[in-house]
Amino acid sequence: MIVINYKIVGNSMQQLLVELSAGQIVYSEAGKFLWKTDNIEFETSFNVSDKKGHFEQKSGGGIFGKFVDTAVNVGKRKLAGESAAFQVFKVAHGQSGLVTFAQTIPGEIMALNIEEYGEFYVQKDGFIAAENTVDFDIALTKKVGAGMFGGEGFILERFSDVGTVFIGACGNFIELNPADYGGKIQVDTGAIVGFDKNIVYDVEWVGKSVGQVAKNLLFGGEGLFLATLSGNGKVILQSMNITSLARTLFKNSVKSSPEDRTGGNVLGGLGSLLGEFGDKY
Repeated sequence: MIVINYKIVGNSMQQLLVELSAGQIVYSEAGKFLWKTDNIEFETSFNVSDKKGHFEQKSGGGIFGKFVDTAVNVGKRKLAGESAAFQVFKVAHGQSGLVTFAQTIPGEIMALNIEEYGEFYVQKDGFIAAENTVDFDIALTKKVGAGMFGGEGFILERFSDVGTVFIGACGNFIELNPADYGGKIQVDTGAIVGFDKNIVYDVEWVGKSVGQVAKNLLFGGEGLFLATLSGNGKVILQSMNITSLARTLFKNSVKSSPEDRTGGNVLGGLGSLLGEFGDKY
């Protein structure tokens, strides 16, 4: 297998440049493509690579089997909150070409060699692109409670087989092994990027009594639950919570500032003023 050539450039807003040789194929999450050279062609695919490393519809069961297989794959991805299809890139002519990807949030990009882990689980929005030798699937967390209350849903993206997968973080990556910290760590549910198959994922209440739980809910600002990650394996976290970032941006979007006299800011300030007026009267 030809090793894929890539380069990650930038600092807080990183970009992934992938050089494809003839015969190499990468697939990406919709919305992550940035730019490419003219000799790279791309198409939309509902099915990911099979074990032979080719993008194709599975032939079992004839036309109806293909339809059912495609529908199942689309359903899984929609259930996970992802787009229905992938974008697939390959060299149309010449010896090589370049295709680049970027996140839709500020943060870093990392490459993982899947064969080092056997299987690696990634939260939704964490996946950017992968070689088509990497098998993609959707997996449920072992404990439904972890998904129902974990903040990111009980559906995880599972990558296996061989090849390179590229993942992204909101902010900076934090790499940990729970075994180095007594075998178990507690994490903000929105801080998880991914973990390998040796890690057990669950959630715990914040507080040991009803009173503590209520106080954390009303004044703690961190929600009712913390994710727990235990075992001896690789855990990747992100330094910024996407949900918290969105809330901060929304909160500040309606605040006026003497330094900003744009129309939108004035309207935002007016909205805040009217809101305060309504609260008083």
